[in-house]
Amino acid sequence: MVPGRPRRGIVVLALLLATLAHLLAQLFWPSGLLANATQILLMPLLAGAVISFTTSPRGRLIRLVLAALFFSWVGDALPRFMDGDPAFLAMVGAFLVAQFFYIGALARYWKSSILRRWWMLFPYLAAFAVLLILCSPAGALLAPVIYGLALMVMAILSTGLGPVAGSGGAIFFLSDSLIALRSFTDIGIPAMGFWIMLTYVAGQAMISYAASQRDAQEKSTTTCR
Repeated sequence: MVPGRPRRGIVVLALLLATLAHLLAQLFWPSGLLANATQILLMPLLAGAVISFTTSPRGRLIRLVLAALFFSWVGDALPRFMDGDPAFLAMVGAFLVAQFFYIGALARYWKSSILRRWWMLFPYLAAFAVLLILCSPAGALLAPVIYGLALMVMAILSTGLGPVAGSGGAIFFLSDSLIALRSFTDIGIPAMGFWIMLTYVAGQAMISYAASQRDAQEKSTTTCR
């Protein structure tokens, strides 16, 4: 069954409105009820958009992207029921699992990625190195190294789905790098919460959209055979 356009439009509109409300809240009331309430809506709405843009049965790519969005939501929601280090570890752990699901989803397309053009890897390696250098004063580098490696691999593999996903992967890398800087360094960026969430939603939305398009293309190719 082809997804109904009215339902698709409603989900996309809800996602846009929730994102706008959350970004405004990050600018003016970052610790308020609006910021907290809208943040836990973002990933479910994005997952709903992915479902509305794809048809059943959904392939491995879409299933793994939806799993990544689920664990991103866990990273958004679960720490709100905790305090201190457990909350931080829950957030980082959930987001790391989300990265592993993205890597699993994108690994199949590595031959179309920049891995076949090794010179294009330098910006990603440089960004990873800069992130580690900036986080090094914190002392414990194991978490930044593991998380940074997962981020870098995800961003590189995302290029296998084309420029939209590749740009989304780079933006998502930026988002989580800002989280690392906020967590492990004293570097302060004005309205950091706003920039983290803007890049967080935009990056995942771009990857999700590209995955939905690829899923449709693969099904069309299979049907024509």
